[in-house]
Amino acid sequence: MQKTISDLQQSGSQTNSPPQEQDVQKNYLQQFITDYNERSKTSKKLTQNYRFTLADSRVPVGFNLALKEMCYPIVAKKSFGSRIWDVDGNEYVDVTMGFGINLFGHNPSFVKTALLEQLEQGIHLGPQTELAGEVAELIAEMTGMERVAFSNTGTEAVMAAIRIARAATNRNKIVIFSGSYHGHSDGTLVEAKEINGSLQILPIAPGIPPGIAEDILVMDYGNPKSLELIKAYKHELAGVLVEPVQSSRADLQPKEFLHQLRQLTTELGIALIFDEMVTGFRIHPGGAQAWFGVVADIATYGKIVGGGLPIGVIAGKAAYMDKIDGGMWNYGDASFPQIETTLFAGTHCKHPLSLAAAKAVLKYLKAQGGTLQSNLNQRTGDFVNTLNAYFQAEKIPVKMINFGSLFGQTSFRNSTTNSDKSLPLGLSLLTYHLIKRGFLSRGGSGFLSTAHTDEDINYIIQTVKDSISDLRSGGLL
Repeated sequence: MQKTISDLQQSGSQTNSPPQEQDVQKNYLQQFITDYNERSKTSKKLTQNYRFTLADSRVPVGFNLALKEMCYPIVAKKSFGSRIWDVDGNEYVDVTMGFGINLFGHNPSFVKTALLEQLEQGIHLGPQTELAGEVAELIAEMTGMERVAFSNTGTEAVMAAIRIARAATNRNKIVIFSGSYHGHSDGTLVEAKEINGSLQILPIAPGIPPGIAEDILVMDYGNPKSLELIKAYKHELAGVLVEPVQSSRADLQPKEFLHQLRQLTTELGIALIFDEMVTGFRIHPGGAQAWFGVVADIATYGKIVGGGLPIGVIAGKAAYMDKIDGGMWNYGDASFPQIETTLFAGTHCKHPLSLAAAKAVLKYLKAQGGTLQSNLNQRTGDFVNTLNAYFQAEKIPVKMINFGSLFGQTSFRNSTTNSDKSLPLGLSLLTYHLIKRGFLSRGGSGFLSTAHTDEDINYIIQTVKDSISDLRSGGLL
């Protein structure tokens, strides 16, 4: 029988496991927690020392009372290439890769050189940085978009894209799709819930005004019925916001649906907005738009293009982007900005360091062509297939999925209850075992970078196998 977390949380609870087996499991878990804490003791100490002062939403993610003593982040000291070293001197192969930022691994030399050169020149905000126009042209060239603007984060970029769509169409409602993530602004933090037999759009967390949901429609991604709903709301819709391949469901890649969505939004005069924070420059030099053969009206980028520095990019057709600055005009004639503008601002937009890193990244990607992405996509696919073959052979209820160099796993669901709450304790512990053996991921998901070697990939695969073997020895799988 596979023990669940809830079994350990319920003191004195009855299980089908013999008492002797229960003792083996408890002893194994206690010894593992002790060893884990000793290996990363400084990370745990720092987390506890600053818990009151530092309000950090990442610390309690996945909190479970049975595993409380291991619920702390690994605190990093340095990083390079595919590796991270923590404050206790432990070395890790990392696939977190800055949540998708580091396509070239940590601290790539060409980005570091660009940053050092810019630091010598200074960090001047206020006057225009000379890099802004050049970086905008590089982005336009690679993505096929006409005009480009910069923000500081992906959340800001999506906020701006939505505002531009509303300003350009004089409509208010926005469609988003269930399972997507578009940052943490109030305007996208809603979900569809069935209450008393009625489907309602509600905020996903406290502090988000219920009124926000009035202008957001949440639909099923890839479902043809969503297209019919869009038609029904056509006179109210300013835009449809899409994460082309959702990070949470990398195996859902609805090319035909996206083509139909593009045709429909064009016919109805609704802005099609692609959120390419994760897919942009990763799956293809032109992002998911080039990959699927769909041209959006507005697209947002970030992560990879910043080379590790914070940046957001809003790019799109002139008909929409003109809402930022009034449109095209020239010196020496009678032309002037003729388009009514909306508000767009930010002190650190076009930060010289971020733009210096972006220029280095874009020039590097341009020089590589599509070879960089195609090779990395292939290596990630092979990596995922190897793990899946192992899981299937060992009857482990996990399946790996990927979209290019982004990979993750499908959720384990109990065949009887169809509930994620019955996740076996052993599978929940797997992430901690991987960390203890020197492998950092996001609960089994992550990104391969060009810095990851074949030796790194083989190490990851062997670490997974060894960790599962350990869990079985403890009676937890």
